[in-house]
Amino acid sequence: MKEGLGGPESPAIPVSALLDAEAEALKLRLVAGRAGLGHLVQHARVQRPGLALTGYTDYIRYGRVQIMGGSEIGYLRKLTPRRRRAILAKLARCRISCFVLTKGLAPPEELVREAESCGIPLLQTPVESTTFIKQLQGFLDERLAMRLHLHSVLMDVFGLGVLIMGESGIGKSECALDLIDRGHRLVADDVVEIKRVSDALVGSSPDLTRYHMELRGLGVINIKDLYGVSSIRMTKRVELVVNLERWEAGKEYDRLGLRDERFLILGVEVPLIRMPVAPGRNLAILVEVAARNQLLKERGYDAARRFAERVDALLEVEGPPPRKVVRLKARRGPRLARTGRRGGR
Repeated sequence: MKEGLGGPESPAIPVSALLDAEAEALKLRLVAGRAGLGHLVQHARVQRPGLALTGYTDYIRYGRVQIMGGSEIGYLRKLTPRRRRAILAKLARCRISCFVLTKGLAPPEELVREAESCGIPLLQTPVESTTFIKQLQGFLDERLAMRLHLHSVLMDVFGLGVLIMGESGIGKSECALDLIDRGHRLVADDVVEIKRVSDALVGSSPDLTRYHMELRGLGVINIKDLYGVSSIRMTKRVELVVNLERWEAGKEYDRLGLRDERFLILGVEVPLIRMPVAPGRNLAILVEVAARNQLLKERGYDAARRFAERVDALLEVEGPPPRKVVRLKARRGPRLARTGRRGGR
């Protein structure tokens, strides 16, 4: 069974973001085409327009950074000036986010002219092509990751990222505080920012609420100041979802743990556990046990399924118990219990 949340499409960033202080490691500078700094970069994968320089531009995609290294510039320099002008003019008429020249290569005059006239940013970096592409893709993976904000709590429990969800006022923050008091670490309370990086979900706290927790009756407290730096984490992968639900009389709950439920977040499935909340239940201990059990499952040991397999094997060998024996045991149970109480006196 699956339930979950989708999310917004992948965001885009302007080309000007490649020149910000956060992208300082890319060592980019603008050569021409300042008018196009508002063009969008929508994909982390870059493109090298080698085939497009021969005149075949069908596969040029807007939203991808066009990398021009030694092979592309070397090819252009071997062309006649007339042919070079014609190729670059046709290329500039395509929808292009920006060009990046690597290794500090000087751009041909025709490329500078077309970039300026068509408003296509032409950037330059002294970094080698292979190194630059790795750095750029890492930067874009971070900036273009899909993001989602959830009303929940994210904890690091035994090294497992546990996302605690539930309706407002059900006790998510109180459960988290109990876990912190037991030595586990807080990532985010109330609002969790989740982003998808490759096939993993990474959760963190917004800057405003980082280290803080809101508790009814106490107000806002700072976990870092109260419990020390070892009680908090900046980010953590989301590896288990625990959904707190109010106990409903008559509702059927999973007694054996054989249901394989999943929670979908930004297209990634995460194991889901439904945790009924009722007076007398220690939620922190239950979450700890759920985290330990999930770690065992990831290592290939599923206690519930092992138990079910043993019961099935036993029934195959011995067969089901006779109904008369079952009725007899049911009748003798209360009598034995009463006998035990009298003996205790």
